[in-house]
Amino acid sequence: MLRISDFREHCFTCPDLHTQRQHQMSNSSSISEFLLLPFADTRELQLLHFALFLGIYLAALLGNGLILTAVACHHRLHTPMYFFLLNLALLDLGCISTTVPKAMANSLWDTRAISYAGCAAQVFLFLFFISAEFYVLTIMSYDRYVAICKPLHYGSLLGTRACASMAAAAWGSGVLYALLHTANTVSLPLCQGNAVDQFFCEIPQILKLSCTDSYLREAGFLMFSAFLGFGCFFFIVVSYVQIFRAVLRMPSEQGRHKAFSTCLPHLTVVTLFIRMAIFAYLKPPSISSPSLDMAVAILYSAVPPAVNPLIYSVRIEALKDAILKVFLIIFFRNHKVPVSLHR
Repeated sequence: MLRISDFREHCFTCPDLHTQRQHQMSNSSSISEFLLLPFADTRELQLLHFALFLGIYLAALLGNGLILTAVACHHRLHTPMYFFLLNLALLDLGCISTTVPKAMANSLWDTRAISYAGCAAQVFLFLFFISAEFYVLTIMSYDRYVAICKPLHYGSLLGTRACASMAAAAWGSGVLYALLHTANTVSLPLCQGNAVDQFFCEIPQILKLSCTDSYLREAGFLMFSAFLGFGCFFFIVVSYVQIFRAVLRMPSEQGRHKAFSTCLPHLTVVTLFIRMAIFAYLKPPSISSPSLDMAVAILYSAVPPAVNPLIYSVRIEALKDAILKVFLIIFFRNHKVPVSLHR
């Protein structure tokens, strides 16, 4: 039973709680910019990081640009597998363009600031491209499953309309996922300053700036995200279990090698994506540090978009020939190439 003294004490503390909450909200509304984590303190190291990011960014632009051009210009690559690969290249370009150019500008001009709107845009775009890329990778595993386990039904199950619908669902789901997370994150009151311990605006780092009683809602969204990601991961695993069983039953060694060669690039990219995400978000807090978190963020946000085109172009002969032809047309337009590129 509530005593009168307890009621009086509760009433006297109510204005204090109300004042504290108003102070928290005023701190959140007064933040007009965030301060990103710098790569180095010395000017020489900052310029070195700028050159490193510039090399990675140019490699991603060149690799993914060549894949987009090759798939768009060569009719022999107008198949579902290369259509989804085109979507993957677009998402890779968007992902690396969300974080790396701002990091390069900060290193070049020796600044740390990013506007509040720019930070919110980074959160939304990065979540959108990362989530949509994972959905596209999940669809690509289904494409490989149908191509190997149900080749006679490949044209009916993965027709033009079905492929367009699945790609639109992946992009639309990415937009919805990113919109919910971004709207929830920017609505959190911030009372721990405006210094983000990362080289771009990332939700876990922004949550560290929120008030202690306000991040539980976003934690629920993160649990839902983990559940959704595990569902996609389970679908990919089941698909490849069926693929491996079908390939091992093939009587021809050449047929097994051809089937594995079409699956290996996608499996490599999926493994790289999942391992980076697990290490970034599920590593023990005891080994966490700002420098390690930054290195891991570079690995999962900048390296895969530059490496994925190399993985696919090296392992798939048709794509490699098409990219080589595009490269020669661009740089040797006025010269005749006597060597045939078709095998």
